[in-house]
Amino acid sequence: MDVLSGTVVQMPEFVPSVTAPPRRVLAAGEGLRLQSGPGRDLVFKATGDDTDNRFDYFIVQVAPHGGPPLHVHHIQDETIHVLKGRYKVRIGDEIFTLEEGGFAYLPASVPHAFLNLTDQLGEIIVVYVPGGGHKFYQEMGPLARSATPDRTAIAQVFTKHGMTLLGPPLTAD
Repeated sequence: MDVLSGTVVQMPEFVPSVTAPPRRVLAAGEGLRLQSGPGRDLVFKATGDDTDNRFDYFIVQVAPHGGPPLHVHHIQDETIHVLKGRYKVRIGDEIFTLEEGGFAYLPASVPHAFLNLTDQLGEIIVVYVPGGGHKFYQEMGPLARSATPDRTAIAQVFTKHGMTLLGPPLTAD
């Protein structure tokens, strides 16, 4: 019923425009395990393959005093939710500090990086929208963890996946 006029309004039948992705339920520790740079292990609970590329949801273990290099995503928005540790986060030209429970939204096209400021293994939840980021880590992990990482090859993987490598990781100072 339309509350303002008092007339009965026929609601259209709901017909989904696309098929919903299958449900996904995982136990603690389950998921697609990948590696990023040294000391950054990832557990994808949902990838773009699981969500029709709607989003990625993954847990990142961050080495003490570790973090990714300064980079920019040209398509994906990113969020960080701190579970363990204390982080220096650069978003554009601004620097923030995130404590446990802290959250940051890193919009597409804005350069960013983060650094675990503690002497302990840290842990964050990351969400990418749209999904598909696991494909980047499948390629980048082995390159970043090699005995002599090839910066040119790593930059090419960033470019292939809609990102640009801009500079080194953050420092604590």
